Formats: sequence, structure tokens, C-alpha cells
Amino acid sequence: MNIKRLNALFGSIIMLFSSYLAYAALPMAVEDEPLPSLAPMLENVTPAVVNIATEGRVQLKQNPLFNDPFFRRFFNIPEQQRPQERKTQSLGSGVIVDAERGLVLTNSHVIANAVEITVTMRDGRQLKAEVLGTDPETDVAVIKIPTENLTALKPTDSDALRVGDFVVAIGNPFGLGQTVTSGIVSALSRSGLGIEGYEDFIQTDASINPGNSGGALVNLKGELVGINTAIFSQSGGNIGIGFAIPINLALQITEQLLDKGEVNRGFIGIQAQDLNPDLAEAFGIKDKRGAIINSVMPDSPADDAGLKPGDVITSVNKKQVKKAADVRLHIGLLPVGEKVVFEILREGKRKKLTAYIAPRAEVAKNPAAINPRLKGVSIGDIDEDSPYFGRLEGVVVVDIERASHAWNSGMRQGDIITSVNRKPVKNLSSFLKAVDGEKNSLLLRIVRGRSAAFLVIK
Repeated sequence: MNIKRLNALFGSIIMLFSSYLAYAALPMAVEDEPLPSLAPMLENVTPAVVNIATEGRVQLKQNPLFNDPFFRRFFNIPEQQRPQERKTQSLGSGVIVDAERGLVLTNSHVIANAVEITVTMRDGRQLKAEVLGTDPETDVAVIKIPTENLTALKPTDSDALRVGDFVVAIGNPFGLGQTVTSGIVSALSRSGLGIEGYEDFIQTDASINPGNSGGALVNLKGELVGINTAIFSQSGGNIGIGFAIPINLALQITEQLLDKGEVNRGFIGIQAQDLNPDLAEAFGIKDKRGAIINSVMPDSPADDAGLKPGDVITSVNKKQVKKAADVRLHIGLLPVGEKVVFEILREGKRKKLTAYIAPRAEVAKNPAAINPRLKGVSIGDIDEDSPYFGRLEGVVVVDIERASHAWNSGMRQGDIITSVNRKPVKNLSSFLKAVDGEKNSLLLRIVRGRSAAFLVIK
């Protein structure tokens, strides 16, 4: 190697080494201005995010026919059988939202089937928690811990979030301990994912992994904007698509859980579908956003309000409706008795109609007046909340009295009745006609879970 090449190589090494030293000694400030850092904000926020560990027991599933008295008698199965159980453990996260009352928000699936809940604070303290209420449909749960020396996170208006806003996710991924990741809001109002019953997610590319569930999604001011809930992944790890429940929605559910211990969802009595371009053209509608009503249950709140099939819903309580799922979300989050104002398009004219959320039991019909064999049974149409909606035609057993004739024959709440005396029933109206004045016994085909069976009510 000649001297010129040696000197060039040596010079390159010196330059690389100098660059490394300069990078390693990166200053904390430039021209007396500190470099941007999330550390000061996180020092105030992280004490309000806790780790949650649970121990529980869950009963092993068995065929629903084992709960049928007729099936038990026919196969001589003992009435009392000790259910089989297995122990479960879960790890997740939570957010202190009220230090004075010791209230912690988390996901319902984090504490599902929990017998014992242990909350670990940022400073290492371990506290026992009690459940105040859960709502699996939105995956929100509220637990309570001792109030001594707690720090709460201040919520902000999650409706003000915009795509592109910076956010930070804090939680306990894979049980490693508290971890912080950052990113942006990738999308808003994500729904139709099949993760929860009611979906209005914030989508973010801030890394959310198993164990982050129930943790905090905060803005750069350290304000709580969401509760981390789920990821979209084929491998189980983060691929940059995570979802959080908007804090406005979570707090709305929390109020009902604290008030009654549960969310008492009501009923309006409509079924709707997306307004696609073909339907919009057929109905002469220029704006292709909205939900078109395809059926209205007789004598329901929607019927009383004057809603009709063919009406296009454009907003519910001043919240814009882009698709049918928006209607279900806006109505499903309202408590019984709440007023609902619909803005609709009917034959090209805009109208406002007002309805009131009613309890499901009031909407469902008690068919005892037309067939005494069904005394104590309330029957209703399969509504949009049911996993059978759009998959089966029939009616659902909304409520049934214990020790009633139908109960003793094997009918249970939640059963889907698809036929009466071997004749299919499509809805509540056809069911009532089928049982009206029937003097013989009723042969009903029911669907329960993933099983189907016939039962006879004599």
C-alpha cells in the first residue's frame, strides 16, 4: 500500500472517530435552547398509569343442551353436576382518573373472571382492587383502589383529536414493566372491526402490544385522550396498527357503571343499512353518506316518533351519521329514557324527529295473551346487538320467568326461535301469528349458542 492511500485511510478513520465523538457528546441544549424531550411530561404522567395482575377462575364450556331439563331427563343425567373450572391469570394496565375516589379505568377483558386483582403502582406499591362495574360491549371497566398518595391523569376532549396529532402510549407490554411508545393518530372513528360490540376507536401507530390493554393514550400535554385496547396483527405483536377507546366514550360508560354498576342499554326499534351509491341514486339523494332505515318495529319508540322505512338518517343528536354502524353506536351508548333527535331525509325533504330510548323488556311482546303456554315469556325481534343479527331469521327470548311453564320445558333467555310447529318464523309478527290461538302443543326449534334443538311446550 503506497503512502498516499495510507494517509487517506488514516484520515477517513480520524473523521469517522471525530463524528462518533461529536454524536456521543450531543449537547442537551443548542444556543441555550433545550432540545425537545418528552421526559418532563412523562415524569408527571407515568405515576397515574398502573400495572394490573389478576387471578380468576372460568367454567369450562359444555353443550347448552345439558341445561335443558328435558334433555337431562331423557338421558338420565343428574340435575346437580359440579361445573369444571380452570384457573386463569391476566396482565394488563390501567389509568387512575380520580385520585380522591381511587378510580382506575381499564379494559373489561383485563379483569374478566377475576377473583383477585392486584394493582402495582409506579413506585412499586401493590394494592388490592375491587370491581365497581364492567361493560364488555365497549370493553370498559372501573375498579377501585385505596386512595392514599395517588396521582390522576387529567382527561381532555377526545372529539378534538385530529389525524396527525402526536400521541404517547403507556402500559405494561408482555409484563415487562411500564413502557412508553410514541406515534401519531393514524385514523379516527374506526368501527366494523369485530373487536367489540360498540366500536369508535382511535387508531395509532404508537406501539401497543399485549399487556398494554387498559393503559393510557395521552397527547403531548400529558392529557388523557384514550384507553389502549387492541392491536391489529397476524403475529400477535405490534405492526403499527393499534386501537384505543376515546376517553369521552370511556367516561360516558364510566358514569353509568358508577351509577348503576352496569350499562342499561335501551332500544329504539329500527334496523338500518349503509347508504351506498346505488341506493342513493335510487332514492334521489345527492349526499351518499348516511344510513337508510329498512325496517321499523311496530309500537316501538321509533314507530311512535314517526320514523319509516326508506328514511335516511343523517345525524343522531347532532352527531353526523356516515354509515349504519354510527346509528347503532350513538343509540347504544345512551341510557334508558334519553331523548334522541334524528335528522332524516324523506322524499328529498329534511325532517327532525324525536324518540326516547326504551327498555328492551318494554319493546318485547309478552305473547301470553294469545297463547297461555307462553305465560312469563317476552319475545322480540333479533336486533342489531345480537351476534345472530343478519345470520338467522326468527325471534329472540328477551326474558323468561323461572318456574314458568316454558322454563320448565327447557326454554331460556337468549334462545333464538326459528320455527313454530315446523313452520319458519321470520320476525315477531310472524311468530305471534303462528302461536295465536294454537290449541295443541307448541313444537319450537331453537338455536342456543352453536347448537340447535327442538323443544315441546304442552
